[in-house]
Amino acid sequence: MKINKFTDLEVWKEAHKLTLLIYRITQNFPREEMYGLTSQIRRAAISIESCIAEGFCRYHYKERLNFYYDARGSIGEVQSQSITGKDLQFMNEEDFKKVFDQAEKVGVILGGLIRSTENLSRK
Repeated sequence: MKINKFTDLEVWKEAHKLTLLIYRITQNFPREEMYGLTSQIRRAAISIESCIAEGFCRYHYKERLNFYYDARGSIGEVQSQSITGKDLQFMNEEDFKKVFDQAEKVGVILGGLIRSTENLSRK
């Protein structure tokens, strides 16, 4: 399959699934967390898919890589914040596992995209 736009990327599709999952789960977070952890984890999740999209749309490989690296950093944010959410009992173990596993999946696919882009940038 030819990849013509960022929405064709498997990594973007999986990152988008993660964002939707985060939004569903954080609807149950306490109201007083709306501007705290709820906002933080939602912004980090959206950042993953947004950075992948923006990177894909950049012309130069090195520019693309910067956005892909930023997306990788946001994966770490989502995972860290989900641990906090679980430890504060804002999310149950099952939801935590779904978020953490989906973030891991995105990270693995993103790692492949980063490696292939790094190889192209060396040519």
